Amino acid sequence: MQQNSRWHTLETAEDVAFAACRHILNAADSAVSARRKFKLVLAGGSTPEKVYRLLAGSNANWANWHIYYGDERCLPADHKDRNSLMATQVLLDKVAVPAEQIFTMPAELGPEVAAERYRQTVAEAGMFDMVLLGMGEDGHTASLFPGHQHQQDELVHAVYNSPKPPPERISISAKALSNTRELIFLITGANKQEAVNQWRSGQDLPVAGITPENPIDIYIDNAAYKP
Repeated sequence: MQQNSRWHTLETAEDVAFAACRHILNAADSAVSARRKFKLVLAGGSTPEKVYRLLAGSNANWANWHIYYGDERCLPADHKDRNSLMATQVLLDKVAVPAEQIFTMPAELGPEVAAERYRQTVAEAGMFDMVLLGMGEDGHTASLFPGHQHQQDELVHAVYNSPKPPPERISISAKALSNTRELIFLITGANKQEAVNQWRSGQDLPVAGITPENPIDIYIDNAAYKP
């Protein structure tokens, strides 16, 4: 397990979303004040969706936000299971982030082409200000799955044989996800308990491979966290 982690245990998934929303807005204010931009990597999933709904109703300096994605399924751009479609419908269509500052993964082009193109995007981004990540029941994060081998120095991986459909995806690498000033994990639900316990006991899970220099913040509900 990462040595530099801060665990924030909250009662419900809604409490997790509220706390994470406040953290993101504060980070955005700090980044814009310091560097005139806020580079945020979005995650997919039901808990991040709750956060995005809260952000959509918040006041922020949206013109300075730059949006990236941690991973994407290789599906048509308008497919209901795309992370980008969810984020667009719930958040990005409702706020004034300039379209040219939203860097959608071109996953509809297939893993190899999409990964190659997004590597350039990530390289140009440099250090992110904040990365949002979830965790699956098997300890995966983004589309970094247990047992999968990737070139460690790549910024973006082409992903095949995902244990969850669809089998083909692309994912920002652990190395590039770790290149961030702040990193938040959002974890909710009793089905995450076993993976959380494995993570806390030091098992080699993909979530444990995300190691930014600064402490990570883990927002987790009571259902997922059982001491």
